[in-house]
Amino acid sequence: MVLALALTTSAALLTPVRGAAQTPPPTGETLRVHPEAKKAIDRIKSPYCPGEMLEVCPSAGGAMLRDSIQRMAEAGLSADSIVEIVVREYGEQFRAQPRTSGAGLWAWALPPVALLAGMGIVGVVLARRRRAPQGEPIVSGPADPEVEARLREAMKELDEAEEPVF
Repeated sequence: MVLALALTTSAALLTPVRGAAQTPPPTGETLRVHPEAKKAIDRIKSPYCPGEMLEVCPSAGGAMLRDSIQRMAEAGLSADSIVEIVVREYGEQFRAQPRTSGAGLWAWALPPVALLAGMGIVGVVLARRRRAPQGEPIVSGPADPEVEARLREAMKELDEAEEPVF
């Protein structure tokens, strides 16, 4: 019975009042947003402006939904309750932050776990590289004197070519 009453109340509060969003506050007054409404609006994506938060959605539908949320907050509902009502009405994809329980917990836990695992893998790879024995030199015996002379000459030419000219 309480659940039915809550759903009926939330449906009535979510029903936008025609023109309510377009009516500015009386002259000299500023519109005061209820703190619970502000918290709820900050946690909802706009169903009227794809990819934007409800807080910055410029559409009339977004303004009417903000007004409905304001009325729910003034009626005494908490921000969590308001978010749940809006998500139930419009869909889970409009929740700005994943839940901290159930399947939503994976969205919070997976990134840090993946980061730590990646850092561990990099650490293991670097440690193994540091401990790996160095390979044998390519030339194991004495070098041919003719080849050695040609290499020295080529190195000398390379060094001269790299010297800056001022």
